[in-house]
This record gives sequence, structure tokens and C-alpha cells, in this order.
Amino acid sequence: MMIKTQQTSISLPGIVLSIMMAGFANAKVPEEQAAKLGGSELTVTGAEVAANKEGTIPAYEGGLKSPPDCYKGGEFLCDPFPDDKPLFTITADNVAQYQDKLSPGQLAMFEKYPETYRMPVYPTCRTFRMPEHIAELTKKNALKTQPVGPTGMKNYELQGYPFPIPNNGLEAIWNHIARWRGDALDRYAGQVTPLANGAYSMVMFRDQVAVANKLTDYEPGKDDNVLFYGKQVVTAPSRLAGNVLLVHETLDQVKEPRRAWIYNAGQRRVRRAPQVAYDGPGTAADGMRTADNYDLYNGSPDRYEWTLKGKREMYIGYNAYKLDEKGLPYDEIIQPGHINQDLTRYELHRVWQVEANLRSGTRHIYAKRVFFLDEDSWMAAVIDHYDGRGNLWRVAESHEILYYHVPVQGYSLEVLYDLHAGRYLALGFENNEVMGVNWEAEFSYTDFQPAALRRAGIR
Repeated sequence: MMIKTQQTSISLPGIVLSIMMAGFANAKVPEEQAAKLGGSELTVTGAEVAANKEGTIPAYEGGLKSPPDCYKGGEFLCDPFPDDKPLFTITADNVAQYQDKLSPGQLAMFEKYPETYRMPVYPTCRTFRMPEHIAELTKKNALKTQPVGPTGMKNYELQGYPFPIPNNGLEAIWNHIARWRGDALDRYAGQVTPLANGAYSMVMFRDQVAVANKLTDYEPGKDDNVLFYGKQVVTAPSRLAGNVLLVHETLDQVKEPRRAWIYNAGQRRVRRAPQVAYDGPGTAADGMRTADNYDLYNGSPDRYEWTLKGKREMYIGYNAYKLDEKGLPYDEIIQPGHINQDLTRYELHRVWQVEANLRSGTRHIYAKRVFFLDEDSWMAAVIDHYDGRGNLWRVAESHEILYYHVPVQGYSLEVLYDLHAGRYLALGFENNEVMGVNWEAEFSYTDFQPAALRRAGIR
């Protein structure tokens, strides 16, 4: 099953360039421009419909419209493209030929691991798709959603993309933060932080997330600044099992900071957790990620100045179903220095480039981040992280897949490479767990209240 590449050519639509360069403060776009969403020029999410001039990026034809024949139902997926072969493989020997389509961080990985790091590049398949009702909410957002100060939004529908035709970098990053993630999910996911020699211990989480207005007892107007609720229970190893993190993710985190609580199973007490934000330590991450490294980037964007640099073509992890294969041993994925790149799939896609520089008077261990956002899904595909001296420090890569039975775009794995330490963090392992991602989970408001943490944390 292959989504064919069309040999058509078109330049970046004038509508996108003109709006981007204007940087209108009110964020809303005129009706005649918003009307182009879902038409012949722009997809509903604001991506270019047309193929690139070389035909190496196909025109968008609605994405993967139905599950492949190999899918028999349930939570675990099969590969829609099992017979695809790489067009070529980028290695340290030939990387100079492709450097214009790689980020500085990706190039640094070839320099750091010249013998083992490689990128198998496959035909580009624009599989991204979302439900029709989310498309309609996105069109509404384009006409009315507005940013508030350096961090918040107003007039947002709580689902759908807020700024499908972005005016600036802040609006572009909001598309990643508030993207369509499904109404709710319940999953087991593993996280590893291998030593330089590849030795690792798996930390297992049970993640439960629900959009605020999809709770079974949702009351309009109650918690109207909450985007979603999330709960994360550590299930292994035994020394950490039973610890629980609860988050109420607010839309405007300067007006109302993220609400977070931690239940410590050893102490049997619940306490507020203001450190679960910005560069606070990530859960059970051995110092290998910050709180806002989760999901490649999350939380309040108020500590950075955001600049929309434009759009470019880039090789990014896409349709990475091999990494999500049911029954695949974790030892085959986790290797010294980086994950097993033979299991990855890179494709050429257009990405938005957004540069984040630390705002004057604020602090963060990352002085600069450069984001590369997939134009179809708005998910962060690559983020290069720089330290206070301007040196490249960490490189985040996502490996996207479409959960085609929902449909919702997600990550099979998210990986954060530390170039200094020679280590990495990888999150999202579910290959050998009792369940995959359950997108039909139902939750109530009380499921995400501090009083529920003790029940969730029973060992």
C-alpha cells in the first residue's frame, strides 16, 4: 500500500508567506484567507497541498484514509508499508550530500557516531489525517483564536489546531502544544536512559490523559483555563513503583501556572510539585531531560522569544511503524549511543523552523532551542538545544506514526540525545506490554484530582 508521489510543482503559497512576514498582532486571519484551509492550496492544518518541484514530496491527498488490510483491530498497529525499501541511506561517508536537508543536531550525530549512526530514507508518504470534527474546529480557531501576552490563548475551542496559518513563532509552537491528540488515552510506556555502553534499566509508566471538555462529568465553564488533565503512575522498577504525577495543563500558565502534584508511595503523601515545569527534572530520567522535554516540548512558552524562520525541506522520522512492532525485543531497539537506526524510517517533509531564544530576565538551562515542526501535523520532529555558551548540547528526534484507526498522529518513540554525555533518553516503548494505546478510555473529573493519587499509587 503506497501513497503515490505526484510530479507537480508549486512554490510556497503567497498567502502563508505574506501572513508570516506581516506578523499581525491580532493573530486572527481574514475570512478569505481562512477559507483556503482544506482547499486546493492549503490543508486544514495550513500545510501546502502541492508536491514539491522535484516530486520527492507528494501532494497531500487526504492522508491514510483507512486502516491497512493487515490491521485486525485492537490497540497494536501493523506497518501499512511492509514492502517499502529505503531509497538510500545517509551515513557519515555521504552526509555532506544531504546536509542542506538536516538540522545542525542531526549533523552532529553523524560526527559523534560516524561508525553506527545512519538514516535510512524511504519514499515520502503524507499519511497524516484527523477527524472531520477536528478539522471544523481548526477552521473556527483560524478565525477567532488569539494569543494573550507571551504565553496564553483566548477564544480557543479546546481542540483542533489554534493557528493553522501562523503569524509568528509563538503561534507556530502553540500548534504543537495544543495539537489534536485524541479525546483521551490510556497507555503503558517505557523510558530508558542507557549508559554509554548501552546498559539500561526500563522505567515503566501508565499514562492517562483526557481533554478537559471530554470528561464524562464535564461542566462548561469549570476549569475553563485547563487544556487537558494528565496522570502518570510509575509501575516499574519496584523501587519507584507507585509514585504518581498529576498535572492540570493550563492554557495561560502565567495567569495560572500549571497545577501539579506528586504522590510519593514510600512516604504515602501528596504534595504540590511546582518543579514540574520548565527545566525542572524529568520524572525518573537520571538527569537526562527536563520537565519541558517531555513530548519533545511542553508547557508555558513564556520564557522564550519565538521567531518564525520560515519553511524548509528536511529528513525526519516518519511512519516509524517498525519501532512500534508488537513483540519486538527492547534489546533490539536500545543500543549504545543511540537507538537502532536500522529500525527507523526517515522521509523528506516540509517543516516550519522556529527559533526560541531565552527571554531577558528569565532562566533555563537551554539558552536557545531550534524547532523543526512537521507541516502536516505540527508535531515537533527535531529540536536542537543549545547551552548558555551557545554550544549545541542535546538533540531531540521524534519518530511519528499515524494511529490510523482513531485517527491521531503520535510518536512511536521520542528520543533526546546528549552530545556531551554520549547518552540518550528514549520514551514510548510499548512493544512488549499488555496493552498499547487505548484511545477510547473514559475518565471523570474526580479521576484527575489530588484525592485520587493515593488510589492510583497502590503498589
